[in-house]
Amino acid sequence: MVLALIGAVKVLQLVRARDHTTQQSMQGVFSESEQQCMYLINKRVEGKTEKLHNPYPRNSLAFAAWVIGRLGGWSGYKSQRPQRPIDMLNSLKIFYQRMQGYNMIMNS
Repeated sequence: MVLALIGAVKVLQLVRARDHTTQQSMQGVFSESEQQCMYLINKRVEGKTEKLHNPYPRNSLAFAAWVIGRLGGWSGYKSQRPQRPIDMLNSLKIFYQRMQGYNMIMNS
């Protein structure tokens, strides 16, 4: 039950941060290795145009929410509806799958 609560809080933090309305940093939500993985994934999900570059400061939770949203299929355009909590949860699951691969590579 505690793990479910932790997951729900993380999803709600990401949903609140996705528009950069909070000043929360990634350090309070993601570990150092998760942040490093996030930076690498960001390079892969950013588009070639300026509109598809992550517009948020690198250490902010909004940066992480943008990356995780892109993993879940969000286009990255501000005109598209932002991810709902269930979408963010599914995107977060994808991030943790990628994180497992990252850990396997880094620990081999």
